[in-house]
Amino acid sequence: MSDPSPASAAESAADLESVARLGAAYRRISDEVGRVIVGQRHVIEELLIAMFARGHCLLVGVPGLAKTLLVRTLADSLDLSFSRVQFTPDLMPADITGTEVIQEDKTTGTRAFRFLPGPLFAHVVLADEINRTPPKTQAALLEAMQEHQVTVGGRRHTLPEPFFVLATQNPIEQEGTYPLPEAQLDRFMFNVLVDYPTEEEEFQIVRQTTADTVVQTVKSLSQQEIGALQQFVRRVPVADHVIRYAMQFTRLSRNRGPDTPEFVKKYVSWGAGPRASQYLVLGAKARAVLHGRPYASTEDVRAVALPVLRHRLMTNFNAEAEGIRPDNIIQRLIELIPVDAQSLNRMATLEPASR
Repeated sequence: MSDPSPASAAESAADLESVARLGAAYRRISDEVGRVIVGQRHVIEELLIAMFARGHCLLVGVPGLAKTLLVRTLADSLDLSFSRVQFTPDLMPADITGTEVIQEDKTTGTRAFRFLPGPLFAHVVLADEINRTPPKTQAALLEAMQEHQVTVGGRRHTLPEPFFVLATQNPIEQEGTYPLPEAQLDRFMFNVLVDYPTEEEEFQIVRQTTADTVVQTVKSLSQQEIGALQQFVRRVPVADHVIRYAMQFTRLSRNRGPDTPEFVKKYVSWGAGPRASQYLVLGAKARAVLHGRPYASTEDVRAVALPVLRHRLMTNFNAEAEGIRPDNIIQRLIELIPVDAQSLNRMATLEPASR
């Protein structure tokens, strides 16, 4: 075997340095956010994975679980601008994208249109209770998420980079809401569940928030560093069998395939599309780097399977009647799909492994 070239050796050394830098940044950010937010470590990790993979998150949790404070603290620790939009039934697209106004030049007396940016022009945007606003305004937000730009008065305006949207939904109060269609939910990389704290965590929350103390967050990463690390995540290598492992989750979640498990046929109306496979691999890459590894593995895919897939599986009446949720189906897929390369390659060549 020939020795590696000086260029490839230098590139490998730079990659290892980037892995170490991102891993150290992850620990610093987690510690900084943890000084303000008690618990919710898995939520913090999933938000950071999505951000470094250039994805967006939908946070689902009951009121009072510090979702807004978590997002604000995360933005502060990353030296990014933050904007919060409270979605209401009377919110119009121009209220979030911005609008054009007529401005008069006092020296010449001429008038011209001037664009006033809306709250979407920030690095981190919290869309609070996105399901409380009509579809027209939801569509304006989703255009910004997909294209990283807004169109006002026939002109395109580019949003700042990095651009990261976190939308929240209240799962217990659905009166007067406009639920996001499945095609729009698919634009979110992660669906993150914000659960109740444990007893000890709740004790710490009450003690910390009822005292006269103010915690100052230290900025850990600059805007330029975040952009460079996002580009590096895309370069993280991933083996073919890991890609096939991620694809099995999406392909077996569809109830029309020849190898579809019986429980999927019984409980699932529609499965995940190709975008889910892309996000599984991207999420695995980002998680691997955050944990100090320069390559993605099947373990990383398993770790991001729930937030990637739970809002992409449409369950049917049988599932509702028996109390089967998307998370239950994903867990069964995790137990079913083999992780070794030989079995995955055999599945790919239409010679299904024994299940």
